Amino acid sequence: MENQNQGTPNPQQVNQQFSQQFGQQQLPNATAVLVLGIISIVGCFCYGIIGLILGIIALVLASKANTLYQQNPGAYSETSVKNMKAGKICAIIGTCCSAVYFVVLIIYIVFIGTVLTAMPWESLMRGH
Repeated sequence: MENQNQGTPNPQQVNQQFSQQFGQQQLPNATAVLVLGIISIVGCFCYGIIGLILGIIALVLASKANTLYQQNPGAYSETSVKNMKAGKICAIIGTCCSAVYFVVLIIYIVFIGTVLTAMPWESLMRGH
């Protein structure tokens, strides 16, 4: 009773057997996505601009790699897919942190500019 479905293998099993016999290739740019995602987290402290740029590049590369993987999942190794997914998560975190840091920096600059222009500079200069 348990072995009734052994006669007809499903397509996923065929893909796995094929890839084990002939080897799987690495997903293009999976390592680059991971590296750029990690650097985008670190780069968010560089005024947010570097992390934002690298995070966006990593997200674009991850999107292209994901579409390639969706077209033929059996052709790519599991480790490269995991690297791509981890890099995408790091890129999302780096992009969000960089955007928040950049917005806070802009608000800070506007606040300081407003305070400095509202200062009574003329009366301070006459006092000395």
